[in-house]
Amino acid sequence: MINVTKSYLPPFEEYSKYLEKIWGNSWLTNQGPLVQELEQKLKDYLGVENLLFVSNGTIAIQLAIKALELKGEIITTPFSYVATTTTVLWENCTPVFADIEKRSLCIDPEKIEELITPNTSAILATHVFGHCCDVIKLEQIAKRHNLKIIYDGAHAFGVNIDKESIFNFGDVSTLSFHATKLFHTVEGGAIITKDKALADKLYLYRSFGHIGDDYYSIGINGKNSEFHAAMGLCNLPKVADFIQQRKAISDLYKAQLIELPLSFPEVAENIKYNYSYFPVVFRNEDELLRTKTFLSNNKINTRRYFYPSLNKLPYLNASGSCPVSEDISKRILCLPFYQLLSAEQVLAICSLIKVTVSK
Repeated sequence: MINVTKSYLPPFEEYSKYLEKIWGNSWLTNQGPLVQELEQKLKDYLGVENLLFVSNGTIAIQLAIKALELKGEIITTPFSYVATTTTVLWENCTPVFADIEKRSLCIDPEKIEELITPNTSAILATHVFGHCCDVIKLEQIAKRHNLKIIYDGAHAFGVNIDKESIFNFGDVSTLSFHATKLFHTVEGGAIITKDKALADKLYLYRSFGHIGDDYYSIGINGKNSEFHAAMGLCNLPKVADFIQQRKAISDLYKAQLIELPLSFPEVAENIKYNYSYFPVVFRNEDELLRTKTFLSNNKINTRRYFYPSLNKLPYLNASGSCPVSEDISKRILCLPFYQLLSAEQVLAICSLIKVTVSK
């Protein structure tokens, strides 16, 4: 079976060196030395001021919503992983969906202002597949209407726009370091903000609201362990190589599929891209389903990232439609994509797709 993704594991001896440190000092969690080291190295690598390592990308968004004291309605994207929407619901806010751009698949700024009401408190946007939202237009909208901006950057590790980290935009950016991501800590995530006071507030919220025996605020357990930090410290130095390897695989896929009536999200010229995923947009849903089934029958696993359009979730009573998202979500399929995927495997996958997709 060729899976849609395959987690990278560093050489065991590399990880074992960190395990020896953990065993040596018996500090397993609660902001241990490896967590502190990883946080500093991530700040240096990403070019950001304040970063907190947390237990996963979902809790990162929840903490951001809580720390920004958001209430009422949050305008968000219908084209993302379900956690982007469920965190809004979990924090007792109401998601309001603005449709997406066809080019980037990110939230369309032109669709936002018509949705703003006196109850709107924020915009929660996703950098889909590592493609950047229109951060300039979103910032202008937020300033005009006194709204906060949270960016779900789960796909955007290492992405820059005009040589600036994508995580330096908005009030808060959140990251996922899940095992399937370009950079992973098995489970994990991070919160980034330029606001030092907000970072200090999040620091407390992440750890029950207290430091030692001094209690300052509400909080939950959003911490992460030394074992997860150790995996991150092993993987971080390799990320640049991972991106180059993924770029080569992406180029090979496109060279093989370019003559077929398929389309791919466009990378903007001012973006330093990270090649997180390889999504393909088919002409219609029937063609996608036929291809997905044929690949599965040949032991190749694909995923419908992201289906359904989140405004169509069965437990929501979302009003209004998002025609672009609803259309794209039915026609987009992510192919196997990870740095250890061989050229022979890519060619085999493309050969099978050519059987089901006619020119």
